[in-house]
Amino acid sequence: MTENKLNGIIIKSIGGFYYVEAAETVYECKARGNFRKKGVKPIVGDHVCITAWDNGYCSIDDVYERRNSIIRPAVANLDTLIIVASARDPQPNALIIDKMTAAAYSKGIEPVIVFSKADLGVPEELVYSYELAGIKTICSSSIDSRGKDEILSLLPEKISVLTGNSGVGKSSLLNTLFPHLQLETGDISKKLGRGRHTTRSVELYKLGGGYIADTPGFSTLDIERYELIEKEKLPETFPEFKDYLGKCRFNSCSHTCEKGCAIIEAVGQGKISRTRFESYKTMYNEVKDIKKWQQKNDAQ
Repeated sequence: MTENKLNGIIIKSIGGFYYVEAAETVYECKARGNFRKKGVKPIVGDHVCITAWDNGYCSIDDVYERRNSIIRPAVANLDTLIIVASARDPQPNALIIDKMTAAAYSKGIEPVIVFSKADLGVPEELVYSYELAGIKTICSSSIDSRGKDEILSLLPEKISVLTGNSGVGKSSLLNTLFPHLQLETGDISKKLGRGRHTTRSVELYKLGGGYIADTPGFSTLDIERYELIEKEKLPETFPEFKDYLGKCRFNSCSHTCEKGCAIIEAVGQGKISRTRFESYKTMYNEVKDIKKWQQKNDAQ
């Protein structure tokens, strides 16, 4: 038998098989057993070295160092996290969005917020709060295609991932951007008030000059297990805090309730969104008593 060594990128993982795009071909691969010994599990977005044998068997031999990765959804080497929240049906949840923007900033990933279903109305107060924070925000609609060109401009030469609650319209958005995909979409359950999961696995699509992934939606409860950020690092994941860090009266300021806190003063002056500040306080209180070893266990 002869072998061919190739470098590629994992575009899909399902049922223990990995689908690797290499040399303009997609190879179905199994991961070598030594990954388990190393405690490494290949994920979508990983740059890998594979061996393709002439009998059709292919294996992943090596996973190259990741620039970053997120757990939910499990994707590596991201440039842009496109957080999709519906303008209505279901109503947008600022805390969920803020947890995801913070996770992105903590990994060196650019977050972009897309409010889908904007034909039903625009959540102007939330849009303003993110624009005030310097976070790119786009209002889109699969009905009238608004926001389409702006989203397409984000994609060239990047790995982007769509994420958000079930039912917010991630697959519909991809279908609007790239009609030939014809991804399955689901309606909101009137009884439960939440979306039905239509995407069942993460898959990278080579589109718009880069890669973009649709991901399985999550429920509101799932976000409680989203990636936790250490309390000391949490303020750095709110970009609107940057100009005020180090200017508080006390060096140990948690920026939640202390007198002389520059961030609290900025909130009072309308320079920082109160909605975003309330999300920060909630996130801080969730992690303030968690030890680092507990955070590592939660992330597994």
